[in-house]
Amino acid sequence: MSPKRSLSNNLCSLEFGVDSLGQFARIADVSLPSPIRHSAMRTLDEQEKAIVRRLIRDPRESDNGVGELTGVNVRTVSRKRQRLEQENILSYYANVDLSAIGAQQFNARHLYIIKFGVGITYKQLVDDIKMEPSKTVFTERVFESHIAEIDGKVALLLYIDGDSDVDIVQRMHEELIPNLLENHGKDSIEEISTIRFLAPVRVMRNYLPLVNMQNGLMKPEWPDEALYVGR
Repeated sequence: MSPKRSLSNNLCSLEFGVDSLGQFARIADVSLPSPIRHSAMRTLDEQEKAIVRRLIRDPRESDNGVGELTGVNVRTVSRKRQRLEQENILSYYANVDLSAIGAQQFNARHLYIIKFGVGITYKQLVDDIKMEPSKTVFTERVFESHIAEIDGKVALLLYIDGDSDVDIVQRMHEELIPNLLENHGKDSIEEISTIRFLAPVRVMRNYLPLVNMQNGLMKPEWPDEALYVGR
């Protein structure tokens, strides 16, 4: 029996775009700067914007294809695309949708907000994360994570997948929270709060899984003027 499919399958990746048959679509994204980076604002020129809009629609598009569809010379496409990648402005992602609307391996998703206490710094958290092995308990269960700030203290936002709401709670307290305490100190966590997700609405600015995504890509009828690629 083939897996159930829906528009939301393609959300995962902007994160994304996998359908449940495992066919990957890379997603283009304009990246945000690190909170410790200070530099002049970079404005994309009109050719760069045209290239990025095309890649948002289909990150698998070749330089030749982008050139034909945008009217930009293919050599210019190659040069500008490479520059955008090297400047960390343009990135690509692929995602296998393991949720209930994809491969149906996970049926629930919660946002865990882990607030750390005084003494845990942004740099310490980043250094600890960089030292973790490539595969951990977080690889299987954490769909996405971010470092944040709450009331002047550093925090982790973890999007946790599970078989059910109960499974997520149990996994968090048996595996993930003990791992965090081991990595960052037994008294490092000050507060934990949670939110239960129902459905994604917008991802990476331009992707609306319920509206403009189909078969792992953006619908061709979605207008270019609706794609925001910066000032």
